[in-house]
Amino acid sequence: MQRYFSKEKNGDYFILEDGDIHHITNVMRMKNGDNIEVIYNEELYLCEILFTEKQPNIKMIEKQELISNEKTEIILLIPLLKEQKMDLILQKATELGVSKIIPIITERSIIRLDGDKFNKKKERWKKIVKEASEQSKRINIPTIDNLKTLKELLNLEGLKIVCSTIEKDINIKKFLKNNRKYDRIIVAIGPEGGLSLKEEQYLNSIGFTSVSLGSRIMRVETVPLFILSVINYEYME
Repeated sequence: MQRYFSKEKNGDYFILEDGDIHHITNVMRMKNGDNIEVIYNEELYLCEILFTEKQPNIKMIEKQELISNEKTEIILLIPLLKEQKMDLILQKATELGVSKIIPIITERSIIRLDGDKFNKKKERWKKIVKEASEQSKRINIPTIDNLKTLKELLNLEGLKIVCSTIEKDINIKKFLKNNRKYDRIIVAIGPEGGLSLKEEQYLNSIGFTSVSLGSRIMRVETVPLFILSVINYEYME
C-alpha cells in the first residue's frame, strides 16, 4: 500500500502536498475508494481516497499500530558531490535509516555551493529523501541541515566515526560491536580522495574515531551505503 506524509489535518481529512496529489492521480491513477497509508506526527493512519471534481480527498479510516525498529539515530556527514552521486547517497541512506544529513565543506570537495545555489539544491534533496521515506515505509523523513564547516561540528554528541583512508587497525565492524551503548551514531565521509590528513586529525581531536572499511577501495557513493549497512547489522533488531 502506498504511503504518504502529511503535515496538516482538517477534521478527518489529511492535506497532502501538491506533488503527492499529482502522484495519486496521474502516476498511481488511484480510484475512488482506494486505500493509502498516511504518516501524521509520526503516527500511522489507514485512509480512503474520495474524489471530488477530480481532486482526491484523503479521509482517515482508522489509526493503526506502528512498528518501528529505528531506535538508533544516525547522522551522516557528507561532502558536496556531483548531482548523480549525491542523489544516490540521499536516496539509499534514507532507505537504510539515516536520521539527519549534514553537508560539509572539505578541502578536496570538487563541488562548491553557497547562498541561493545551495538552497535550491537543498529543496531538491528534501524531495528526494521524502520520496525515499515513502517508498521505504519510514515513519519520518530525514532532515537535511545547512552546509557546515568541520569547525561547526564541535558540539555533536554520540559515537563519532570518520571513515579513514589512513587507519588500518581499527575495523569498523569490530569497533561498532564494542560500542553498542550509544543511541546516536555520527558518521563522517570524505570526498573523492578522502579527507586530508589535517581534516582527519582535526576530527580526531573533537572525538571522532578513525576507522578502516577494509582492504577494498570503494567509490565515494559506496562508502556511506556500506557503513550504514554495517550499522544496521550491528545495531538494529
